[in-house]
Formats: sequence, structure tokens, C-alpha cells
Amino acid sequence: AHYVFAMQCNAAPFDNNDLRLALKHAIDRQELVDKILGGYGSLGNDIPVNGAYPLFSDDIEQRMYDPEKAAFHYKKSGHSGPILLRTSDVAFPGAVDAATLFQQSAAKAGIQIEVKREPGDGYWAEVWNKQPFSASYWVGRPTQDQQYSTAYLSSADWNETRFHREDFDKLVIAARAELDEAKRKAMYRDMAMMVRDEGGAIIPVFNDWVDAVSDKVQGFQPHPAGELMSGMAMVACWLTE
Repeated sequence: AHYVFAMQCNAAPFDNNDLRLALKHAIDRQELVDKILGGYGSLGNDIPVNGAYPLFSDDIEQRMYDPEKAAFHYKKSGHSGPILLRTSDVAFPGAVDAATLFQQSAAKAGIQIEVKREPGDGYWAEVWNKQPFSASYWVGRPTQDQQYSTAYLSSADWNETRFHREDFDKLVIAARAELDEAKRKAMYRDMAMMVRDEGGAIIPVFNDWVDAVSDKVQGFQPHPAGELMSGMAMVACWLTE
């Protein structure tokens, strides 16, 4: 699963890719892994998939906190003034603290983020997928296609970043029918680079699933899709005498 700060690409000031890149470089990903996830996670690269997915390309350069690059793109964007980020306790565990850490790391690049803590009640109906810049959370999907189709196709109801790219859409559809594994992997790499470098998703971290299992429990096997064997522990495990 991964945490997101979602910028809507069709809403000012996030309709400027330099501003989006500035914010992507202005977040300290390692700090979020350490302080929000307690070390139980890995760095995100502004791509909604990682090495847990088949056909993932692991040669994509990891984006790191870089205040100088952030300041460069911010100046190039021409924007000035505060940028409003909406967050909530229900967005993901530690979302309010994560937004505050983002605010502090961005300030070192000369970017002013105003953090607004929204109530949990109604957050998913009134803030997420409606407001231009907000925190969200995605559980992993079984395939890369499902992850991209659910949140990045132009026609997707849950396209929280308003990422509307005709060439991307065509690539997603074409990859579904491609039988050559090497070609299909290359297509998914192209999709990843479009989202990473031109999309509106800041994906700083992937969280680990943490399970505690008694030595009396047999048959337990960790599952990358979610806790308790992705919900199947109750039917797959048994207790010893």
C-alpha cells in the first residue's frame, strides 16, 4: 500500500508541471519512512507500483529530497504564495504529522505549504477527489493494470490527480493485450515514467504490513496485498492444541 499527496493536474497552481516537480523534490521521503512508518516501509518514487508487482522496472532512478531542485522548479513555475494542502487523521495513519513534516521540508526550499486539518467525517466524500491538493491512501491491487486503470486512466472515477493523457490511456489498453513479456514490461515502464515525471501524485512511501502471530497459530504466510494474509488468515490458519 502507498500514501499519496494528490495534486489535481487541471487545477491551478498544479496545472504547472514545474510546480508539481518542485513539490515532488521538496518532500523528505526517508524522514516519512523513519518517523511516520517507524521504519516499517520503503521509499516511494511517485509511481503507484513497486517491486512487489511483476514486470516492474527496477532501473528507474529513485527521487530523493532535493531542496535545490525543488527551489529551481518552484522559481521556474512562477508561483508565489502559500499552497493549501488538506489532510485528515483518516487519510492514512499519521497523515496530519506527515503533512507537517512535508511543510517543514518544503520550507527549506522556499515553498510555503499551508496545512489544513479536515475532520474525518466526510473526508472521503467532500475533500478527497474533490479538492485540488489532499492526502490519500491506496491499498495495492493484484496487477499493475488494475492500479493504473483504477486511478490514472482519464475515464477512471477515482482519478484523484486528474491525470488525463490520451497517450497514457492508449498505452494502458495496449499493454493488456501484449503477449511479449519484454515489450509489456517496457510499456509499463513508459507508464511509470509518465506518472512519475508529469503526473500529480506525490507518493513518498510504501508501508509494510505488520502482523503479530502466536506460535500456536499454524499455516500463516505473509501476503504482500494486506494484513492477515490479505484477509484470508481466518480460513487458512489453524490453532495447535
